[in-house]
Amino acid sequence: MTEDPLVEVEDLEKYYFENDTLFDRLLGREPQAVRAVDGVSFDVERGETLGLVGESGCGKSTTSETLLALREATGGSVRFDGADVFEMTSRERTQFRQDAQIVFQDPFSSLDPRMTVGEIVTEGLRIHDLADSAERTERAKELLERVGLSARQVDRYPHEFSGGQRQRIGIARALALDPEFVVLDEPVSALDVSVQAQVLNLLEDLQDDFGLTYLFVAHDLSVVRHISDRVAVMYLGKVVETGPVDEIFENPRHPYTQALLDSVPRASVEEYGRRGGTLEGDVPSPRNPPTGCRFHTRCPHAREACKRELPPDYDVGANHDAACFRADDAHEYWQSAPLEHVDETEDVASGGVADDD
Repeated sequence: MTEDPLVEVEDLEKYYFENDTLFDRLLGREPQAVRAVDGVSFDVERGETLGLVGESGCGKSTTSETLLALREATGGSVRFDGADVFEMTSRERTQFRQDAQIVFQDPFSSLDPRMTVGEIVTEGLRIHDLADSAERTERAKELLERVGLSARQVDRYPHEFSGGQRQRIGIARALALDPEFVVLDEPVSALDVSVQAQVLNLLEDLQDDFGLTYLFVAHDLSVVRHISDRVAVMYLGKVVETGPVDEIFENPRHPYTQALLDSVPRASVEEYGRRGGTLEGDVPSPRNPPTGCRFHTRCPHAREACKRELPPDYDVGANHDAACFRADDAHEYWQSAPLEHVDETEDVASGGVADDD
């Protein structure tokens, strides 16, 4: 029997409300919801790395912070090792805080400049009262060595380190409590390319050594392909496609995923194949998302049915799901009219743009 996933996210929602102050209410203003995360579902298997990708503003970071209960969820559920994160008792939440950690995107603002590196790395041990001062210092030295720094740097301050070194300190801090699950929120996006490779290799080594499970949040697709086992693609607060990393990159089934892949710079058109073209229009506002499929306002394959109905996740084989009506041969999508912004001459039925002869 297959082991249950370590993390199960179901219909997760996180809304922010505008015009919701007492003054606004006195003036009769209606609160307006900003749907940052709007019904996200995915699982993270034990020992794997799930890449969560999408353009800026799609809700990736908000999703990762909400599933860790760092932000209060508006709706949905998150189960960690079978327990509902949002319904945990105080004691269970304390244990969850040890088992699930996060490495933040910015290695500068995420480290307290008034604390030494040793204090930063072992702050969790102090808060949870898991070791005395001497033991914490030894643990800090051990972790610094493990992430490629020197134990002699334990009494230094963050300003004495480069960006890559600071991110290593953030990784050491995340490991201090021996977690099972680590959220990596764009951990290399602020680093130079040469340093990115070093940090990614370190993360892979640590995963093997400590048996970690990762949720890797990023917008850099080359980084995601390097480190992930599976990928979930987000657009405007929703997951539109999930699958094994090679399936997603070599056989994308959602038009948005294809557009993301087409946006990656290529050294040779012949080597990677013809691009599908650039997307038209702007990303809609999460304050007033489109009806039906969120992507229909920019999709080159959109039809009237896409405007009326939200597509479910279709199983397209090889543990690969896509929320697109084009995966269902019997859906009314195929009989409905293309939307005005769609070029009716393109090869919609074949799943891509028609090639030029």
